[in-house]
Amino acid sequence: MSVVKKKRITYRTWINLYFIIMSITFILPFLLIVSASLTNEDILAKEGFKIIPPFIDWTGYKFVFSNVGEILRAYAVTTFQAFFGTFLSVLVMTLCAYPLSRKDFKFRKPITFFVFFTMLFNGGLIPTYLLNYKYLHLGNTIWIYILPTLCSAFYIIIFRTFFQGLPISLVESAKLDGASEIRIFFQIILPLSKPVLATVALLTLLTKWNDWYTSLIYITDSNLYTLQFLLKRILQEVEFLRFMANNTPPGIDLSYLEDMPVETLKFAMCIIAAGPMLLVFPFFQKYFAKGLTVGSVKG
Repeated sequence: MSVVKKKRITYRTWINLYFIIMSITFILPFLLIVSASLTNEDILAKEGFKIIPPFIDWTGYKFVFSNVGEILRAYAVTTFQAFFGTFLSVLVMTLCAYPLSRKDFKFRKPITFFVFFTMLFNGGLIPTYLLNYKYLHLGNTIWIYILPTLCSAFYIIIFRTFFQGLPISLVESAKLDGASEIRIFFQIILPLSKPVLATVALLTLLTKWNDWYTSLIYITDSNLYTLQFLLKRILQEVEFLRFMANNTPPGIDLSYLEDMPVETLKFAMCIIAAGPMLLVFPFFQKYFAKGLTVGSVKG
């Protein structure tokens, strides 16, 4: 075996070892969370975290799903606003970015500046709340999760940068064949833009899935709570009850509240909230790494 070949094998071995170690450092915390969610509250407090729990305890999950209808309704609201909102958002942002990427568009520069300007300044919380709630009447509706965050200036610029890197000759040849701009966009541009579409869609989906702040500000109807906000409320209620049990005035017996799980409940909520996204990510993984480099070469 030649010296060069030995060096290559050694190099690949170290690279593989490095990525194995990095993978373990990412997987290990997740395994600890899963284990903690299945560990008894008292054992977790006394013995700490373990990769494999002494025995399986479903108390945290049972407490969360004590009202299954409420959890399923929150799942439905979150799933609809996250997936439909992501689809609509990506569609609108690509339709906005495509003309801005074309040099023959007359108002390309002023509109691009206007889009960029919104990244520097916003209307503020109170004016935004008044606009959405009082004038647009989006409060206590499912559309409050979708319409106000329909466009992101940063993602529009990302799409614009990617579209600029596509060969203009494809558009010109399609026009010579009689294709309209809409047909060029949907049948040529979008199929060639899968990496950036997958990347932006995944990041948008994660943002919408983890959204609880919108429910806090605009939603009073419990039927429209998102999963994250509902889980946050459940945790706050449990912590309050535990606090009351530990600070009860003499003569009042609330000792039964001391058995309510808090730590295992937190980890069970992490799994319940993050589980669906862990299943979704593999569908985007094929394009995600390539899409992350969008805009790194051409601005």
